[in-house]
Amino acid sequence: MAMLLRVAVGATLRAARTEQSRTLRDVARDARVSLGYLSEVERGQKEASSELLAAICSALGLTLSTVVSDVSMHIKSTEVATLSVVDAA
Repeated sequence: MAMLLRVAVGATLRAARTEQSRTLRDVARDARVSLGYLSEVERGQKEASSELLAAICSALGLTLSTVVSDVSMHIKSTEVATLSVVDAA
């Protein structure tokens, strides 16, 4: 589950950045994080601390609640529906 969460956060941040036509370098500079760190967060390889996630959100002009909402929708879309079979006999 932790991996899924990291990937969803990264995908959400990457989508926001590319939608704004901004480079990793530009956002990393504004968020005051290293380029490598931001790249790893976007690829879901590194989990962002709450402080650094807030800085990245701020650099992208996003609220943390928007990111969490988008992540929630991403996770919900990847969850597998389970079916229950009821014996009719």
